[in-house]
Amino acid sequence: MATITLKGNPVTTSGTLPAKGTKAPSFSLVKSDLTLFSLSDAAGKNVILNIFPSLDTSVCAASVRKFNELAAGRTDTLVLAISKDLPFAHSRFCSTEGIKNVITLSGFRDHDFGKAYGVDMTDGPLSGLYSRCVVVIDKNGIVKYTEQVPEIAQEPDYEKALAEL
Repeated sequence: MATITLKGNPVTTSGTLPAKGTKAPSFSLVKSDLTLFSLSDAAGKNVILNIFPSLDTSVCAASVRKFNELAAGRTDTLVLAISKDLPFAHSRFCSTEGIKNVITLSGFRDHDFGKAYGVDMTDGPLSGLYSRCVVVIDKNGIVKYTEQVPEIAQEPDYEKALAEL
């Protein structure tokens, strides 16, 4: 498990992110149109998992906007924005913000994703939601980069994540 903070207060996660060089755990999460998206659907592409607590927070929304901007024109890369927000909230956010280069995925049905990636917050005011993380997976499904953001109110290091592509 990892210990992170929310406004300086300690929060514990359910585990640790997958190790670099290992095969990324499979998952099946819900897209905004209520269909399922599995990691296997991204076969042959680089994948950035932008994992966060909720689109209804400014930092989470900023990370989706930033990855949308950075993913523009990258035909070999998929950015997956993953939270437990309902697919309807994802759809509304993307429509309002003009997000077109990111696939939003909801973990509201899949309780294994948070455990497999070690991102479920197990205590604190956001207990039950995902912590803020980035995982980069290469075209062969191998984890190339991980970042467990130490302070939930902080944005991830976009440049380090993109450098791994």
